Amino acid sequence: MKTIAALQDLVTAASLDIEPTAAELDAIELEMPLIRADVELLDAQIMTIDRPVNEVDERRIRRARRKVLAARRDLTNHAGTVRSGGAA
Repeated sequence: MKTIAALQDLVTAASLDIEPTAAELDAIELEMPLIRADVELLDAQIMTIDRPVNEVDERRIRRARRKVLAARRDLTNHAGTVRSGGAA
């Protein structure tokens, strides 16, 4: 009879206790406007799931999409000009 054993170490709570580095925190902070814009777009879309979309909802969704696009543009332009060695 053969025994079955894992070839890799188990993932334990100890391996998950690491803190993010300063570079990772800076990258998250840099992406926060995009994250907030994405959340706003999702909120606008979720509001229209169970009811017909009216004119105000359409405007809200369009405005949220424009914010997402602007945040992506700004993030892309900023990433193209600033290169730091760290988390991306």
